Amino acid sequence: MARALLPATLAVVLCALPVAATAPETSLRPQARAPQSVAVTAAVQEASVQAAAAEAAAFVVGSRARPVSRPVSDQLVQVAARPADLPSLGPDVSLRPYMRPKAVEEEAFFKRRKKRKGSVCGNIEIQGQAAGDVPGKIRGCGIDDAVRVTSVSGVRLSRASLMTCDTARSLNTWVERSVIPTFRRRGPVVELKVAAHYACRTRNNRPGAKISEHGKGRAIDISAFRMKDGEEITVLDGWKRGSSRKLLRRVWKGACGPFGTVLGPDADRYHQDHFHFDTAKHRSGKYCR
Repeated sequence: MARALLPATLAVVLCALPVAATAPETSLRPQARAPQSVAVTAAVQEASVQAAAAEAAAFVVGSRARPVSRPVSDQLVQVAARPADLPSLGPDVSLRPYMRPKAVEEEAFFKRRKKRKGSVCGNIEIQGQAAGDVPGKIRGCGIDDAVRVTSVSGVRLSRASLMTCDTARSLNTWVERSVIPTFRRRGPVVELKVAAHYACRTRNNRPGAKISEHGKGRAIDISAFRMKDGEEITVLDGWKRGSSRKLLRRVWKGACGPFGTVLGPDADRYHQDHFHFDTAKHRSGKYCR
């Protein structure tokens, strides 16, 4: 009797093969099907056929075969039903992108378009507006194609600051790579307090001295960092003592690279309460004190 049932059972299995092979192509929404979902579906169908064949063979053998307590096909179906457990799929890949609410997509689109509209220097992370050429009151001052920056990498400036695009890009790089990661646990940081930006003057306002990098739009001074909860970490109070000491020294060091000159409280008496950053180029390389 078992031998008589074998051809019928195998026929059922063979009839299922074309259906399993063509199932991915018969989707009502092929444009919405993710590549990963096709692979998972094919794997499940192939395993189902193999499991059916194994169960048919076990039925034929009868008492000599060990009963299958949990078919492999059932296990794969359960895994496929939980795509978050699949190690091959990244967190940004959805097996059902067509189920994402359209309102969410539209909101993200309009936010990005608004952000791009307010960007300067060809970088969406640098927000502000073009200021054109800024003439200097004394010889050596002024900025060509200046920009007035209001925020970088989502961190606002306490006041709109005039600078060149090179300086704006350096500021954005520093905030993105050093400031945000450093203050992530304490913050997040939401604002930089600007002590000075463009100003047509000599270095440290000394008579007869060379024109400051501030007078060329290449410099910006930062005196404090404001966290989301309202806490303000100042250079003056936190540089030499307290729990902010390591954080401030870390962001000071992180600026030495994006900027050509980095000065802090240890540099001289003129920088006791702020960091000075500028994009001046030095023959000997970066100047950080």
